[in-house]
Amino acid sequence: MASWVVSECSLRPFTAVKIHHKPRPSLPSNTINAFKFKPLPCSAFKVPTLWSKGRNLGGLGLLNVSAPLKVTITSEEDKGKEESTTDGVNNGEFDPGAAPPFKLSDIKAAIPKHCWVKDPWRSMSYVVRDVVVVFGLAAVAAYFNNWFVWPLYWIAQGTMFWALFVLGHDCVAGHLLHSSILVPYHGWRISHRTHHQNHGHIENDESWHPLSEKIYKSLDNATRLLRFTLPFPMLAYPIYLWSRSPGKKGSHFHPDSDLFVPNERKDIITSTACWTAMVGLLAYLSFAMGPMPLLKLYGIPYAIFVMWLDLVTYLHHHGHDEKLPWYRGKEWSYLRGGLTTLDRDYGWINNIHHDIGTHVIHHLFPQIPHYHLIEATEAAKPVLGKYYREPKKSGPLPFYLLGILIKSMRKDHYVSDIGDVVYYQTDPQLYGTNKSD
Repeated sequence: MASWVVSECSLRPFTAVKIHHKPRPSLPSNTINAFKFKPLPCSAFKVPTLWSKGRNLGGLGLLNVSAPLKVTITSEEDKGKEESTTDGVNNGEFDPGAAPPFKLSDIKAAIPKHCWVKDPWRSMSYVVRDVVVVFGLAAVAAYFNNWFVWPLYWIAQGTMFWALFVLGHDCVAGHLLHSSILVPYHGWRISHRTHHQNHGHIENDESWHPLSEKIYKSLDNATRLLRFTLPFPMLAYPIYLWSRSPGKKGSHFHPDSDLFVPNERKDIITSTACWTAMVGLLAYLSFAMGPMPLLKLYGIPYAIFVMWLDLVTYLHHHGHDEKLPWYRGKEWSYLRGGLTTLDRDYGWINNIHHDIGTHVIHHLFPQIPHYHLIEATEAAKPVLGKYYREPKKSGPLPFYLLGILIKSMRKDHYVSDIGDVVYYQTDPQLYGTNKSD
């Protein structure tokens, strides 16, 4: 029988994700898997909603596209099987790789019911706000047209492009918003769903997952160096859309890619067509207004947007002071994988990019709208305990994140090919000298 999940925008069939378990050589053969999830009918997990599939607002298709993973909570009789009841303490020290003493349902129960409710008009207000700001910034920059204004405009507009991406991420007019910043909406949506369904899994995660030692050593020296030398990793997103990560094949633009199943083919063709139309519009504008004005108005802000996207997505899964685990095989579970994500504080930018820094709860429960994430996070903290890593407080602008990024790029290179709970290792020869200290 088909299993169903409640999505942010509709009720959709759940597509199983294959996880290829590897044997654990260091454990006895009678080791059991204590981490199991059972799909139930959608009545087992009810999330209030104000908008149903097929309805839209103003022709924008509001909440009419499936969001990433929606969590199915197991029945009462199976709750005790979700996770083991260890307290995460090993020899008196907290072990982030140990199974937590709480269940996914415990976290869900701690979050107020109204945090699950989506207000389509409120969601739409954020779209209107951001679009008005984007056009306003472009008008001001074009009016003054001097080299004092342009750098300020590039940073501000690139940040607003990133804000539009986050709104599309929340499934609000996603097609229009993502196409306008050269992101193929459905291709991204499906791969991002895979990321949520497999977060923290070495082989099956999709976004900034670790390279295994074998794959890492198979790369030529130039590729390895570029991957871990700034600013190149912060410009990687367009390349990822075309060819994914090392060790994986396929494209977000091709309907026959390994990323997709046959019944998603039409969606991919549609989003690729929208992306192509945007490229065509930019080509027309280049002829109409000249390539240099287009570069200043759109090209450089687009590059800033890509940097924001790569920076935020990387640091939500890397760069903690203490190394965090990655899982494979029987040690992985949806909850344990989700608990390896990190919240970040972005100062003034928090509101601009719609509180995407509250990433732990977003990963565990993607159906919670962005305007409830802060409250939901505060409510969940007592349950999460030490498994929640309080983010460092930022100044007005999050310059401190650059230091964290540089440190992580120097140290987090690959993980072992063996073991079901592994941590990043450092290649001391990557830069020609030992830079791991």
